[in-house]
Parts: sequence; structure tokens; C-alpha cells
Amino acid sequence: MALQVNIHEAKTHLSRLLARVREGEEIIIAKAGKPIARLVPVGERPVQRLPGSAKGKVAIAPDFDAPLPESALAEFER
Repeated sequence: MALQVNIHEAKTHLSRLLARVREGEEIIIAKAGKPIARLVPVGERPVQRLPGSAKGKVAIAPDFDAPLPESALAEFER
């Protein structure tokens, strides 16, 4: 379970709280007992996306923008 501290305590002991977060602990910061923020360790950065990496893996039908059949349109109008 995460440790919950009030804003004043968080401001006073921020360095200590960050050391605990670095070790993997989660800290909840609360105002008047109501949680408002969560301190968690930063995860690894996601792999940078490469534009065009799905080239040749996606196929779009030639009639993808053709009007829907009347039976399908009727389902939307219920």
C-alpha cells in the first residue's frame, strides 16, 4: 500500500520522499486527507516510433469508402 502524506509534509521532506520513490515505493500526496497526486518512479522511455514501419503490413480495400448497404444503414436508424 502506498504511503500518504499531506502537502506540507511533502514539501518539507521532498528529498526523502523522492529517495523512497526511487526505491520503487509509491507516495500519495493529499490535501485535507483527499489524494490529489501520486509520486511514482519514472519508467523506461518508450522506444521511439519510426514512421512508415508498418509499410506493406496494412491493406485497404479499394471500396473502403463506398456507401453502406441499405440493410446496414437501417441498423443505425433504429
